[in-house]
Amino acid sequence: MELQFSSAEEILQRLADRRSCRDFAPRSVEKSVLLSILRDGLEAPSSCNQQHWHFVLVTDDRQKARAAELAGGNPHFQDCAALIYLCFQKGWTHDNFSVVQGVAAAAYHMMLSAHLRGLGAIWNAGIGDRSGVRDMLQLPEIFELQGALAIGHARSEDIGRKPPRRPLESVVSFDTFERPEETIYPAVPSKTYRFDAMSKADNPYAVWDPQRWSWAQLADYRAWSVWAKSPLPGVYTSRRQGQGTQKELDLIPDLRPGAKVAELMPWGGTSTVALANRLPADVSLSVVELHRNHFDFIADRCRREGVGRPIDYALMVEGRLPFDDHSIDLLVVPQTLEHMADPQAVLADAARVLKPSGRLVVSARNLTSRYGAEWARVEAKGQVPLQGPFTPLRPRRLLDLVNARFEIEALHGIGRTGSGDADVLTEGSMRFRRRVIALRARPR
Repeated sequence: MELQFSSAEEILQRLADRRSCRDFAPRSVEKSVLLSILRDGLEAPSSCNQQHWHFVLVTDDRQKARAAELAGGNPHFQDCAALIYLCFQKGWTHDNFSVVQGVAAAAYHMMLSAHLRGLGAIWNAGIGDRSGVRDMLQLPEIFELQGALAIGHARSEDIGRKPPRRPLESVVSFDTFERPEETIYPAVPSKTYRFDAMSKADNPYAVWDPQRWSWAQLADYRAWSVWAKSPLPGVYTSRRQGQGTQKELDLIPDLRPGAKVAELMPWGGTSTVALANRLPADVSLSVVELHRNHFDFIADRCRREGVGRPIDYALMVEGRLPFDDHSIDLLVVPQTLEHMADPQAVLADAARVLKPSGRLVVSARNLTSRYGAEWARVEAKGQVPLQGPFTPLRPRRLLDLVNARFEIEALHGIGRTGSGDADVLTEGSMRFRRRVIALRARPR
């Protein structure tokens, strides 16, 4: 296609309109166009002009299906017209990861080329089983995998909302370093922070305890990452939780017409869809989050998942719920108590906003379960997740928090294994060994 622009500003605006595409139509792209995109990528800068990059173009349907399988089932790996695996030859890093920087520059140049040609693209740092991908590509050990670009025709014009960008003044300073305090996150105290000692799976400086974060830091951290906030129907949901969400919602009491329901800190809204579908049509639903960036993404998810009911959105500032005294009939806290800077204060405020006849439904990940042991042994050794730091709660801690202001009516243990199943125990001490503890309580 011929590209025509009347000014530099028009070009820059067109480039700024680029969005990641995760939903591709099953259509091919001519090989000549793909080669042109690759050729455009070669115009990117590289350290000392060495160009130690290599790009493996995958268009075979069977190989793309294998790539999707290796990536953990991401459908866009299979549905796209082409995957471009980004590689570089090891041994010529010139320090400061300059060879890695060159591959990244080339990858972004290709994405812009695809965008200007009317195609969708997405940059995937996560490619899944790297050993399996290496075998599939027959990649020599001297070459490293850096990621993959998926390129193709968007299934529709509605390819998802472009995530918001941080304000310029929060990421730019003049002459010396200055940055808003809430945008600098807690780290384990250390004289130095070695970049080469940190990885997603192993970060010795990560702080998982949210009570060592401020509310403002939690709000900022959760505000910008998107993962499950870029939803497609049936995609980007919790594999670990499986069907457990529905079992948690079984604790919802009967609600009178006109009742007011609020959900607390659902982040990307995966639980919001399930809750909205379970509530009677004649009750109202409000979603409370720490940052307004969540609201558009939750609304998008609900729309894409077919939720027709209106939903109100409100901010919680410094742990204070945005409701009048005794105005809420049901407050749902879906595995988010363990994400809070001050859960005790929030539950105290929950007692304030709930009507005397109101109910609190809380679920929390259990530190004394198989999942809790896996979290402590493996997960907690890595970087905190995109939805923010959390620490699973011991059952006694959860009960102490709730019993301070509420009387527990029902308590279920959900999930025997570390992930997926939703086996429920409603009686006995073994409830407290399950992956999730869910309860319903009323104000004292």
